Amino acid sequence: MSSLPTFATPTFADVQAAARRLEGVTIRTPLLENERVNRQLGGRLFLKAECLQRTGSFKLRGAYNFLASMAAADRAKGVVGWSSGNHAQGLAEAARLLGTKATIVMPADAPALKVANTRASGAEVVLYDRVKDSREEIGQGIAARTGATIVPPYDHPWILTGQGTAGLEIAEQAKALGVTLDAVAAPCSGGGLATGVALGVKGINPTTTVHAGEPAGFDDLARSLASGTKQKNEKLSGSICDALLAPTPGDVTFPLAQQVLGPGLVVTDEEVLDAMELAFREFKLVVEPGGAVALAAALTGKLPVQGRTVAVVCSGGNVDHATFKRALDRSGNGLA
Repeated sequence: MSSLPTFATPTFADVQAAARRLEGVTIRTPLLENERVNRQLGGRLFLKAECLQRTGSFKLRGAYNFLASMAAADRAKGVVGWSSGNHAQGLAEAARLLGTKATIVMPADAPALKVANTRASGAEVVLYDRVKDSREEIGQGIAARTGATIVPPYDHPWILTGQGTAGLEIAEQAKALGVTLDAVAAPCSGGGLATGVALGVKGINPTTTVHAGEPAGFDDLARSLASGTKQKNEKLSGSICDALLAPTPGDVTFPLAQQVLGPGLVVTDEEVLDAMELAFREFKLVVEPGGAVALAAALTGKLPVQGRTVAVVCSGGNVDHATFKRALDRSGNGLA
């Protein structure tokens, strides 16, 4: 198992360096607005459409930046990660692009499409039983036997600064439009995306407030920021936002979150479904539940838009048919 170097606190310069590594690899996803939605909200709302990113989510940014930052000798030994969804696909694709082997530990009950997509990028998938097995122990065992490097889903400077390139793009795109952003919000599980986006945005616009959005009942970062100490969620399942159920903020991400994030935003599953429906109806975007929490906060006024200019990250679009139909069937329940 390869050892990684120690790191100082991630900075805006690290996000800029990540952007250079990702140039020509990831898509510079659009920053969209809708005049009718703006009129109804009384302000300007921009959507950063990371659901249109390669692999269907922002995760390729961090995974590729991690692998590209590794020493070539370590990268040649392969990488290992564990995920039931977007991190698996992002890591598998990053490994394919950089010509190294990826082994992904996935639950046996993971959606068949996500397993197939991970394998399609050339990764070896090792299935485990959620009830009986520990994915961490399996992954660590693979790393110990093969010398592969473990790539965490969020709690590492290379990961969060890669994700931060989405925030850098938001700030650059807003500047090109002649717009000054009052606030930006991003979905949050372990905090890699939200803290990275904050570094990217605030490096260009220091006065912009950045917030993390979380599902109700799984708002560990919001509670941690409010209390000043890391908090844990009482349960590990029970939200439609399956991608945002990390038990507690990361050891790397939480201290940074205390420096760069404003108060947390918490939304219900019903508000998320309404946001998914509006994203499809007004922006023609397919957004998964976890990817829609920041948008839900803006639409419900938890992230005020009236009289302001706000951007939200729609972080992924890997949603199954049944869940997406459930959202579309709510037409008329949200912003009309």
